[in-house]
Amino acid sequence: MKLVDMVRSTYWVNIKQTLLALYPDQSEMLDEYQNVFESLKILEPEESDMQIVLTDHAVDPTAENNEEKWVEVSGWTDSQDENGRPIGFALEFTAWKNWMGMKITSETLRHFSETEIMAHCLYEMTFTGFDEEKIQEERKALEKQIEELNSLTEEEREQRTFSMDELKKWLEEE
Repeated sequence: MKLVDMVRSTYWVNIKQTLLALYPDQSEMLDEYQNVFESLKILEPEESDMQIVLTDHAVDPTAENNEEKWVEVSGWTDSQDENGRPIGFALEFTAWKNWMGMKITSETLRHFSETEIMAHCLYEMTFTGFDEEKIQEERKALEKQIEELNSLTEEEREQRTFSMDELKKWLEEE
């Protein structure tokens, strides 16, 4: 099943309830989520070799009987790491028409209801905003920054960047 099929076969009222249950802090943004959902219903999907995967994670994996969980939404292709595991990709800056053309893995369909999948996908799709044009502008700005960083010499890069330890020290001082 592709996301487009799920979007066109589900109703906002059901997704709204699930979204509120999963992300209660988003209650003020329900109209924005509904607008995105309704725009997805008429969006023409673009074929994608990426698949949508939802994965449960414990908030504290070291705690016994950890009831608190969070759900990761990522994209997988046939690419594998050196251990033969699929490589996950962040999807928050992906164009919505690409999301719509992605298949949802059978594992995800077995472990999550359609409304849960839709709620988690809507949350991830709008993680950086509810306006797709602005999201794509932000993506282009990030790509430009990466390009600029990659064009620096090693010496320039050392002058303009700092390590995680340096960041931590700076934050502690602040």
